Amino acid sequence: MSALAQASASDAYSIAERLEAGLKGAPRGLIIDGKSVQSVTGKTFATHNPATGKEICQVAEGGVEDVDLAVRAARRALENPAWRDMSAVDRSLLLNRLADLIERDAQDLAVLECIDNGKPATLTKAVEIEGSIKTFRYFAGWPTKFGGETLPVSPRSGAKILNYTVREPVGVCGLIVPWNYPMSMAAWKVAPALAAGCTVVLKPAEQTPLTALRLAELALEAGIPAGVFNVITGFGEAGAALVDHPGVDKVAFTGSTEVGKAIVRGSTGNLKKVSLELGGKSPQIVLPDADLDAAAASIAAGIFFNQGQTCTAGSRLYAHSDIHDDLLARIADHAAKLTIGNGLDPAVNFGPLVSEEQWDRVSSYVEIGQREGAELVCGGSRPQGLNEGFFFQPTIMANAASNMRIVREEIFGPVLSALRWSDPEDLVAQANDSDFGLSAGIWTNNLKQAHRMAAAVKAGTVWVNCFNLVDNATPFGGFKQSGWGREHGRQAMELYSEVKSVWVNLS
Repeated sequence: MSALAQASASDAYSIAERLEAGLKGAPRGLIIDGKSVQSVTGKTFATHNPATGKEICQVAEGGVEDVDLAVRAARRALENPAWRDMSAVDRSLLLNRLADLIERDAQDLAVLECIDNGKPATLTKAVEIEGSIKTFRYFAGWPTKFGGETLPVSPRSGAKILNYTVREPVGVCGLIVPWNYPMSMAAWKVAPALAAGCTVVLKPAEQTPLTALRLAELALEAGIPAGVFNVITGFGEAGAALVDHPGVDKVAFTGSTEVGKAIVRGSTGNLKKVSLELGGKSPQIVLPDADLDAAAASIAAGIFFNQGQTCTAGSRLYAHSDIHDDLLARIADHAAKLTIGNGLDPAVNFGPLVSEEQWDRVSSYVEIGQREGAELVCGGSRPQGLNEGFFFQPTIMANAASNMRIVREEIFGPVLSALRWSDPEDLVAQANDSDFGLSAGIWTNNLKQAHRMAAAVKAGTVWVNCFNLVDNATPFGGFKQSGWGREHGRQAMELYSEVKSVWVNLS
């Protein structure tokens, strides 16, 4: 168990008090060219604690001019010999040093993420902070292993030719990350970009800017040269400016499908490379021979972890008619046992939604589902006794149908929609009847059936008798409108590099 998980509630609250005291006063600045600076306009905005609704601090509101300054700084750093000519070994050392600093400050970072995002601090440390450390350590191993190759060619002239390829950084990368996993999503993009030798401008979500700024400060402390890692905090205007900027060579985005489409349109000015990790509406498929105890526990975790604010959330449950009622009762029992409250309390494992806007969105979908004929099994409103903040109960809706909005649209909250099935052929069609294809879960003790179902489901990741497992070594991304490209592994390194073919006449 982590040190933070063992800590008393008063320990986490005291860390939060210290951090919040340090954030008062001057607004948190943008990170441009190695310095913390206020925005050109002087505008700021507030970031709030979702558990209380109260302001944490003011943050600089970056705009078009600030994005231009950051991109220019990143362009200069790209051409700076201190970064451009750095050896692969030295780049690896810097990424490992950054991981060391994240590990050093793990408790502070976990609490900082908790008060800015709402996720319980024990889970934030285990998922966000420790996950980010692993991500930087994993990609620290790639610079010394990611290169080109020599290729046998047969030129028409019969000349003796040496042909080889080299991998070069794609250039300046605009990285736009969401609020649901602020630090780990930043690490997923920053780590491979820096490992490939790129420079970056990171745009965190306006709801959760604080760990992104701290990550950039730690990068400077690690010795990563000024201008290599810049951060612009702000709203959609800043993100759009980053996408539109002719000095940006690649955009990597995690967020909604709607915004992803806008990014594709905005990238056409200089034909930027684009990678997108977008929305999901993941099916959980339960066959009648499944281990119902294991399935119920994992399905509950798959929809209620991080308050359902997860792109892979298993929000569509397809349970065979023979086991549907039993399984739903078991999942509801897991929901009832969740401890809801302020995530600074180590006993809490279910925190608030990130904002009032998100609370309203989730609540509206529950109302829509009931109007369309779904049955509210549990949850559906604010928990009793939690009148401050943006808390919403874990919710299950039964008797759902494929044409309902709660089945077709991404809610991004702790709402499970349950559907019955009896025909296996119709089941696959139902599971694939979605604009999304990010992930899926299959529950069965029949190995042959598991492989057949995994092949038939249209999703970038399929979990069999497990759910929501990710690793830096294996690719992650979606089919259909769930995105372009893959995070993690060699596939991520390829997204941040260009291949150059060199022909040398040896005749």
